[in-house]
Amino acid sequence: MKFILLLSLIFSASSAFAFPEAPFDALAKAHLKNNFPLDSMGYDFEGIVKLSNCSGSLIAFSGMPVTAKAVVMTNGHCYERWGGFLKPGEVILDKKVTRRMGLYDKKMKLHNIKSTKVIYATMTNTDLALYELDQSYAEILETTGIRPLLLDTVHPLANQSIEIISGYWDRGWSCDIDGFVFALKESNWTFTNSIRYTRTCDTIGGSSGSPIIAKGERKAIGVNNTANESGKRCAMNNPCEVSEDGEISVNSGATYGQQTYNVYTCLTPSFELDLSIPGCELPR
Repeated sequence: MKFILLLSLIFSASSAFAFPEAPFDALAKAHLKNNFPLDSMGYDFEGIVKLSNCSGSLIAFSGMPVTAKAVVMTNGHCYERWGGFLKPGEVILDKKVTRRMGLYDKKMKLHNIKSTKVIYATMTNTDLALYELDQSYAEILETTGIRPLLLDTVHPLANQSIEIISGYWDRGWSCDIDGFVFALKESNWTFTNSIRYTRTCDTIGGSSGSPIIAKGERKAIGVNNTANESGKRCAMNNPCEVSEDGEISVNSGATYGQQTYNVYTCLTPSFELDLSIPGCELPR
């Protein structure tokens, strides 16, 4: 469950999975080159976000007006740009945070965007961060032609075909949903109702926060976040699967993401996040 930690070793992209550390600042000028890998071909990068240490996506809630301030989705463990994690049980809500990001259009041209606050972030039950930008969807569309992904309102399905597109690495993966995990335990963190992918989505460090997209649609059905790197049991970078009856199993090499439809259980009619709403499923 690492990304760039200043005092830790730097892992190569070939030996790391989704949660391990990203090996460089993806927004540094040295890395902003239009030399895209073959793994980017055939993927729609419109609305994909590049963070310094992670990936993300421009998303909109169903029914949201184009005049609303735009939202970027990534992982809660990507909240700190360089080191540190949110503690189990910790929730960040409506906090002013200015953060520079890059936003891809259909032609894979990168546009500068900037957050004004973190709407929500946690690593408890899920691994989610939502940033509010200083521009509306309409303003972004007018200046860049970029449309957001729609955050899906329903639970995804087993065997559903998906794509995971990383703005950090400028590449994508295609696979299916292999199944759902009652509880995924990684060191001190527990994620619930996690998505497990089939093995062709062998995501790497820096792909954390990438949207899980329903193939052939512009719908985000979840957010990519972790993997069992080396077959260890319930350890950092090696989450174990816990069944409803408490049985623990280790699925070495498996990659995982978190569902996001439950964000809708906490939205007001004006698309504000209110954790006190009866039935709200997000940790508070």
